Amino acid sequence: MPSEQLTTDRKPPTAYAVTKTSEQAGTVIDIKGLRTYLFTRSGIVKAVDDVSFSLRRGETLAVVGESGCGKSMTALSIMRLVPSPPGKIVGGSITLEGKDLVQVDEAEMRDIRGNEISMIFQEPMTSLNPVLTIGHQIAEALRLHQDLSKSAANKKAVEMLRLVRIPEPAQRSREYPHQLSGGMRQRAMIAMALACNPRVLIADEPTTALDVTIQAQILDLMLDLQKELGTAIILITHNLGVVAETAQRVIVMYAGKKVEEAEVDTLFGQPLHPYTHGLLASIPRLEIMGGRTANSVQRLKEIPGMVPALNNLPPGCTFAPRCAFADDRCRAQFPPYEQKRPGHWAACWHSNSLYGSGA
Repeated sequence: MPSEQLTTDRKPPTAYAVTKTSEQAGTVIDIKGLRTYLFTRSGIVKAVDDVSFSLRRGETLAVVGESGCGKSMTALSIMRLVPSPPGKIVGGSITLEGKDLVQVDEAEMRDIRGNEISMIFQEPMTSLNPVLTIGHQIAEALRLHQDLSKSAANKKAVEMLRLVRIPEPAQRSREYPHQLSGGMRQRAMIAMALACNPRVLIADEPTTALDVTIQAQILDLMLDLQKELGTAIILITHNLGVVAETAQRVIVMYAGKKVEEAEVDTLFGQPLHPYTHGLLASIPRLEIMGGRTANSVQRLKEIPGMVPALNNLPPGCTFAPRCAFADDRCRAQFPPYEQKRPGHWAACWHSNSLYGSGA
């Protein structure tokens, strides 16, 4: 597998700079050993299997992987929105400011959800109520969590729409979701998610349904608001270009498990897991053709095979059937998830040899 590096014009952003009081410098949310299973007729689906990570104030952590790797289910688990049945959090802890969200009852979780921790979903049209105005939906969250009067909540809703750069916010607040463009709806979702100034914002593929120009605007908006509010962001995406532009740290998930974690520039420069290397190698790159002919342009690289069914995982390393480096040990025993270099974790028997060869 040849060595390639993703090149970008911008360096990965630094975390939001704040005066480091004990609260600001500390961890906002800490997930340990999270396990979320789906109990189906065809067997137990280990959608999230022993996932751990933490997030600091003002930090953006990206979670990447192919569809079916457990990214969105991890987000739903943190929000305690796993569909039940068939889903259930069967193990682990989700500690937000000293409180384990796995253990709190639903009434208390409703107070936390949207207030301390919020989520932006991939498709705003399916997340917004079609029969309520945009302003009403934002104001509803404010009245629920901040005990504002109706007039004060409506005024704050207009202010939030202005904050996310929606033109004529007072008028837009009286409009319904179908009257807004896709980009405007996503801005409205961001306004709703940030209305109560949550400590943690989960953004699940927030730009996938938007065109490229609007994607860039939404990402820039999220980063600007993060600098202003100090919100910690968990960014779930399959777009590694977005990760390079927005995140400081990245987690790679495969088949419900974490397989690698590092600072963005470290992971992009020297990935230690073959799956991560495959994801990076599959990114389309614009080449300066020079004198080359069209026939000399290389075909896009791809990772062979597919993500395994989570209710029928292969023995050993779950990536082994797709991995060019897999041997008998890989197919028999799942590798430990361990620190290979300072700040760089991976679950691969061959990480040292891959790193040594420049992979």
